[in-house]
Amino acid sequence: MIKYRLICKNCNLSFDSWFASSFEYEKLKTKKFLSCHYCDSKKIEKTLMAPKILSKTKKVNEKKLKLNQINEKIKEYQKFIKDNFEYVGDNFTYEARSIHYNKKKKEKNIYGTASNEEIKELKEEGIETEVIPWIENKNN
Repeated sequence: MIKYRLICKNCNLSFDSWFASSFEYEKLKTKKFLSCHYCDSKKIEKTLMAPKILSKTKKVNEKKLKLNQINEKIKEYQKFIKDNFEYVGDNFTYEARSIHYNKKKKEKNIYGTASNEEIKELKEEGIETEVIPWIENKNN
């Protein structure tokens, strides 16, 4: 897609329009399918346009902003988990199986650590788990 700034040579109205390609613009102009929105004239021409160039620093700053927003959302999830789930550490797979297979044991929300292989085994056994990114608190 390409955006051109167009001008009507009849009434001097200036407007923007999108085209699939520069070839598409030329094809529509040749067939006189372009017209002014104001006076309906077919005398439409492209005007000079400055390309929009994003600086490298702007892109880097935008990426940093998005990363910070994602990190803040992850921290919100972590706080919720810490407030509402019991931390079982490396015993996660054992505790998850205990809850799943021992019907007498009261269900509880747990979180902890497990390897990818252990997570795969739990899922094969029908035990639902979720993996979420975890950001360590570096404020010491």
